[in-house]
Amino acid sequence: MSNRVPSHGLDAQGFETPSTLHWNLGTGPLVEAAIRRGEGHLAKDGPLVVKTGKHTGRSAKDKFIVRDAETENTVHWGDVNRPMTEEAFTALKADFLAHMATKQDLFVQDLFGGSQPSHRVNVRVITELAWHSLFIRTLLVRPEIAELADFLPEYTIIDLPSFHAADPAKYGVRSETVIGVNFTEKLILIGGTKYAGEMKKSVFSILNYVLPPVGVMPMHCSANIGPNGDTAIFFGLSGTGKTTLSADASRTLIGDDEHGWSDEAVFNFEGGCYAKMINLSAEAEPEIFATTKRFGTVLENVVMDEETREIDLDDNSLAENSRASYPIDFIPNASKDNLGPVPKNMIFLTADAYGVLPPVAKLTPDQAMYHFLSGYTARVAGTEIGVVEPSATFSTCFGAPFMSRHPTVYGNLLKKRIAAGGVDCWLVNTGWTGGAYGTGRRMPIKITRALLNAALDGSLKTAEFRIDENFGFEVPVAVPGVDAQILNPRETWADKDAYDATAKKLVGQFIDNFAQYEDAVDEGVLEAAPKAA
Repeated sequence: MSNRVPSHGLDAQGFETPSTLHWNLGTGPLVEAAIRRGEGHLAKDGPLVVKTGKHTGRSAKDKFIVRDAETENTVHWGDVNRPMTEEAFTALKADFLAHMATKQDLFVQDLFGGSQPSHRVNVRVITELAWHSLFIRTLLVRPEIAELADFLPEYTIIDLPSFHAADPAKYGVRSETVIGVNFTEKLILIGGTKYAGEMKKSVFSILNYVLPPVGVMPMHCSANIGPNGDTAIFFGLSGTGKTTLSADASRTLIGDDEHGWSDEAVFNFEGGCYAKMINLSAEAEPEIFATTKRFGTVLENVVMDEETREIDLDDNSLAENSRASYPIDFIPNASKDNLGPVPKNMIFLTADAYGVLPPVAKLTPDQAMYHFLSGYTARVAGTEIGVVEPSATFSTCFGAPFMSRHPTVYGNLLKKRIAAGGVDCWLVNTGWTGGAYGTGRRMPIKITRALLNAALDGSLKTAEFRIDENFGFEVPVAVPGVDAQILNPRETWADKDAYDATAKKLVGQFIDNFAQYEDAVDEGVLEAAPKAA
């Protein structure tokens, strides 16, 4: 194993610990360690099944960024990016390192955030749990063995679920759970939660901070490539269909969640996928379902029969946000290099809880920037603590919790790249039709796939369009194989007056939300906004 141990160790970083360090272990040893340590169990077909306890989603309100000379004028401070003082972080770091030193074993992974060599960052992740080490090794880009000896970390993440902020006031935080981000020290501390997604999203936050100044657009999106080499990117929050819709057997998968858009390529930030498991079926999502029967997959909060070791993906008694992490090459048609050409099509996925938006609409570049900055969707049950049913929300850039700079930094980058590449932009509603949540039904995935296929193969561009009376974008009147009624949301509602009132309410919410950006965008984007009746 000596070839996996870098010359630049923890002591060189000032992290002295008597713990036994397990450097860059592979899948087999990490699974064995997790089982030996009682962290999880093997299911019938080989995946490792683990539980995350009370934290089954991100603790968004427990994340803080150190406010110092580096970040004072670069971070967009507010409800999402909450400040922590330098003094508070120093105290937190001291207590974190003291707690880390009490661990008998620590697992260390040296990894890349980003698949394009010229735009990736070296990330070292230190965990107390073996399965956390397997998770992050799966989700990030794995160096070749020969690259490990000279690996020099740029950023370090320390993840200690057993660390609890017993005195939150000492660190200026709100609970015993804490995610402390220090861009100056290039150090992220995660304590009080077993939810592995905090590590993955911390790397996303790093890349969202460092890439815009060099002209690379970081994106909370999935991406795939068609048979003719045409790349498509799919923006959307958790639960809107990024993973499901990008895992298309007819297209090559670049990645399912986080990407960069450089002058040369769309590149995956990761080397794995993190898919929702609840109600997953072999019929609707065969490629993803197949990963639940593979050794090397980690299933979080999936119910398993202790005797038969059968898993039940329909049982949400542990969590609505049950998840699977697996290497991207578990998807048969995944890109070997985790990257592809710059995109031809851009899709904004939204799960409209109100049932107002059409299943597909064509956007102008100005409308695309408007909807990108708006980031409208429904927060789906389980993706955040306390969210038990879908509710309307606006998450700018379709990823506000991870965007540390001002939203217009990302919006202007996106608009520039759309214009330069002549990208076709589409808004796709994977939410409700025939009424709002509770009355209507979820948009059938077969309809969504049919409309997406028409958009991606170019045939939808030749359809007859109408101008939507509420939002001003173009909506197809007819698409082969799709019931024309579903293309006009108002026609799917039994009570047309109720639709009109709901649409008016949603338009008002868009207008109210966008008021915060009105002074930072040009006239074209302002004109792209929906108009109040």
